[in-house]
Amino acid sequence: MAEPDLKDIAKRMDGALNVLKTEFAGLRTGRASTSLLEPITVEAYGSQMPLNQVGTVGVPEPRLLTVQVWDRGMVKAVEKAIREAGLGLNPQPDGNLIRVPIPELNEERRRELQKVAGRYAEQARVAVRNVRRDGMDMLKRLEKDGEISQDEHKVYADEIQKLTDEHIKKIDDALGQKEKEIMQV
Repeated sequence: MAEPDLKDIAKRMDGALNVLKTEFAGLRTGRASTSLLEPITVEAYGSQMPLNQVGTVGVPEPRLLTVQVWDRGMVKAVEKAIREAGLGLNPQPDGNLIRVPIPELNEERRRELQKVAGRYAEQARVAVRNVRRDGMDMLKRLEKDGEISQDEHKVYADEIQKLTDEHIKKIDDALGQKEKEIMQV
């Protein structure tokens, strides 16, 4: 007798939650964090490379990031990549070191970031619901093929719904936490 793989469903829902946390890490909250520069890619040696592969990102102060560029010839490219990343940052080169002061967030920018965080959370909720739908479709298929009974279908459907509710709650909690962080002055 075949059983639906609830562990796989839970793992896929956890994946959606992990993606959300990664996206939240890239949102600027007014405090310096190395994860702020993670999504930036630099035109280096004829291809696009992640910033952390051309230099070391550090946080010497709460409102300052530094990028120690390994190749002196790459300093201009790294500075340009940070400036054009759309994060509202203004890098200042100093030899092989690039200082990136983190400006204070104004109220309007905080509201904007809150909306972005909300969009990220909604994408994660949709991903979790899609996993639930796949699980429910699998249950229907198993019941139709006679591999599980109607009663088992109901039990598994309740389990999948319980997993979905737990993950949606985790997403909502993460969003609440991030919004509080963004609005903190």
